Formats: sequence, C-alpha cells, structure tokens
Amino acid sequence: MAGSLKIAVLYEPSDNTGAPPPERPRHRERTAQPRRRRPRPKPDREEVAEALRKNGYEAFLHELRDEASLLDLARTKADLIFNMVEAFGGDDSKEAHVAAFLELLELRYTGSGPQALLLAQDKAVAKQIFAFHGIRTPRFASSYRGKIDHLDDLEFPLIVKPACEDGSVGIDSGALVKSVKELLERVSLIQERFDGPALIEEYIEGREIYLGVLGNEKPQALPVVELDLSRLPEGMPRIAGKEVKWDKGSEAYEVTRSAAARGLDEETTLRLQEIAVQVYGSLRLRDYGRVDIRLTKDGRIYVIEANPNPWLAPEAELAIAAGLQGRSFPELIGQIVELALARYAA
Repeated sequence: MAGSLKIAVLYEPSDNTGAPPPERPRHRERTAQPRRRRPRPKPDREEVAEALRKNGYEAFLHELRDEASLLDLARTKADLIFNMVEAFGGDDSKEAHVAAFLELLELRYTGSGPQALLLAQDKAVAKQIFAFHGIRTPRFASSYRGKIDHLDDLEFPLIVKPACEDGSVGIDSGALVKSVKELLERVSLIQERFDGPALIEEYIEGREIYLGVLGNEKPQALPVVELDLSRLPEGMPRIAGKEVKWDKGSEAYEVTRSAAARGLDEETTLRLQEIAVQVYGSLRLRDYGRVDIRLTKDGRIYVIEANPNPWLAPEAELAIAAGLQGRSFPELIGQIVELALARYAA
C-alpha cells in the first residue's frame, strides 16, 4: 500500500541562518513586523521526505507561505499531510489554527489535533491539567500585565519564561532568578518582549530527561534520553536555554549532547515512562510527542512540559530514543505515518 500513497510534507518557511530567534514585537507593531519562526537546526523537512520515500511513499514538500498555499493543499490530492508546521504567517500562536484548517478541509494529517496543540502551548493551562491528574510539576505562578498570581506559594530560585512559547524561546541564563527584584525585572522583560503572560515556576535541580511517546489507543513510551548539562560553564544555570539549543559555536552548545540516559534503575525507568504516557494522554496528544522532565537526585519526577510537535531529525531526541530500540529514522517516520493512517481508518 505504501507505494500507492502520496504524502505532502507541510512546513513553514525558515531563514535557516542559525541566528537566535527574533523577539516578538509589541502588539501595536505586529502588523508591520510579524515575528519570524526560529530557524531549524537542519532542513529536517527534506530528511523526513527522504525517510518517507525510503518507506515506499510518494513524498513531496509543500511550503506554507500564506493562505493561498494552505488552500493549495487540497488541490495536491495528497493521501496524507505530514504536518511539521509550528507557525503560520510568522506567528507561533497559530500553530493550532493550521491543524484546525486541515480538519475543516477534511484532510488527513499526522500528529496532534488543534485542541492538544492549544493545551500544550499554554504552559500554565497544561500544568493545571497535570495537577488535576496527579502528575507532579514544579509549583508555579503566572503573571500578566504586572499582576502575579500565587507568588507567595513559591520558593526561590525561580525560572521565568514566556507562558506560550516553545523551543527555549525566552529562556537564557537570566531566566533563573534568586530574588524578588530579579523576578520583577525578568517578568517585565518577558512581558515587554513577548506581549504575553510570563510563567514563573520553581527551579528543580536535577537531570534533564526527555521521553518520546508513540501511539494512540495504547501509547508507548520510548527509551529514556537525557540532555547532559553537567559540562556547562561554571556559573551558568543547568537549564536547556537558547544558548544550549540554538547558539551554535558557543561553549554551552558544544559541551551539551542528548544521549541515552545512564545509571537509571529499572523502577525509575518504568516510572518515567508511565508518567510520560500519562502526560501524553492528559493533553490528548496523538501519533507522537515528547515529554520533558526533571529527575532529582532523590528520584522525584517533575514534568516540565509536553511537546506535541517535537523536532524530527536523525539527531533529535525522538530519533535517538527510537534508535535505542534498534529503529532507524526512516522506520520512526514510517511508524508515525502508520499510526496516523490507522487512526483515520478506525
């Protein structure tokens, strides 16, 4: 059947300069200066398309530039859309809008639906859902337009970041604050730069753990992957900020790598995987996703966030985890397609 299927790899434009992501303009400037997406580390859309071809599918790229290119999708007669879009018109907040439009067009696509994308994007809402399901997450507060709710419940140090961004946007060494003065300054900075709420959460000292999850009715967690932050320069917070993820050539970027988590006993591994699956279900993710966790020295597990549309490339955490099970990148991409097709066939 693979050879008869036509798959469009849908992606948004990127400048691919490797530069840090530009900041979101204030609301009054948005029309004139729309925010660009952060560049991808690699042209992963081509790697995904090639992986699809290795599975026997007829794959082609479809760039989402504007409304017309979105409407053109229906004319391609694709059997499935491999949705890699994280923004529309340069606006990250419209990621879910694209999925909703695909739903309206009754086009089949991979990955989570608009509801899951919206829930995961708003970190404060996602954390409230985690708490409802009994999933441990760092205690937090939110701030918008100068008002901070529930701050008295928190203990320093704290992490301050945009409430509705991903990919470590807005997170750098200054995100870790240790006093009320630093907190207020950072909250003001985040709100001014991103024209949106700030999320304030207790900093959890521990290992940076990533759990990939695949599936729908019976999702399964992949092997545990860790981003080793132990070799970061002295004085730099042990967080996966933009220096670690995006600043190629920097010491922070060069000394950190994701690989199989070492030294975990079977009980801890199973707990991590069970919690990842629980998070995946609580936000109604589908097909594939990634859950980011902090694991403390005494074995406590804190869920930081979930990513319903994680980076897909041979060197990405999801592919690393699949590789630990003996699966190649093309096999991972093939499984994502099979999961999506089975979901629509049900």
